[in-house]
Amino acid sequence: MRLAAAALAALVLGVTAAPAMANHSWGGYHWARTANPFTVQLGDNVTSAWDAYLGGASADWSQSRVLDAPVVAGRTTGKRCRPTSGRGEVCNASYGRNGWLGLASIWASGSHITQGTVKLNDTYYNTSFYNTPIWRASVVCQEVGHIFGLDHQDESGADFHTCMDYASNPDADNTHPNQHDYDMLEQIYAHTDSSSTIAATSGSSTGRALKRVDDDLWVQDLGNGQRRFVHVYWVDRDRHHWAPPSEG
Repeated sequence: MRLAAAALAALVLGVTAAPAMANHSWGGYHWARTANPFTVQLGDNVTSAWDAYLGGASADWSQSRVLDAPVVAGRTTGKRCRPTSGRGEVCNASYGRNGWLGLASIWASGSHITQGTVKLNDTYYNTSFYNTPIWRASVVCQEVGHIFGLDHQDESGADFHTCMDYASNPDADNTHPNQHDYDMLEQIYAHTDSSSTIAATSGSSTGRALKRVDDDLWVQDLGNGQRRFVHVYWVDRDRHHWAPPSEG
């Protein structure tokens, strides 16, 4: 486990103090658990072209002091990538030219995450521009980070040297979390809960249509106090999309 400083104000390598102060919790959503460190399993439903990148994201995020993210056998098949209560499922398929490289979805009961999925769109990764180690690793790293409750550090196109930004020209630094991501996880999970949503039972994944929150975030009301949130990694980096993300 990484020996990370707990202070949110810690300087990120290569980034000025002001960006390092940014809070990039995703709305306060987090997994309920009664102790730290805790484990969120990542179900492997990806093809061999993605296995190394999923394994790399698992290893990177497991360096956090508060969580482990081991890769385990997947429990879903097909393009829908059905969620499994109490863990994440990671899938890839050709979802079409619908404008997105990756989708991260979390289901939440109140502020507590109950399950998550990551979808990777092979329609774009099968093209020469996106079929590179940097694009594959950076998007997997970011989408997995979302299902732990992290938002983006920055969306301006500036390079914060993390997979949790929208660097205009991603490089090797954008394929891994940085220290601020680990510090943010420690802040999000500084408290413990009286119950756990790890391996918990969640409600139905059906409900009203997706509703736009901003250019990258959509929400679906599932009823009974439960909601599904979808973070979108758009192909078009200006991210000015108004239609809900089609999932193929």
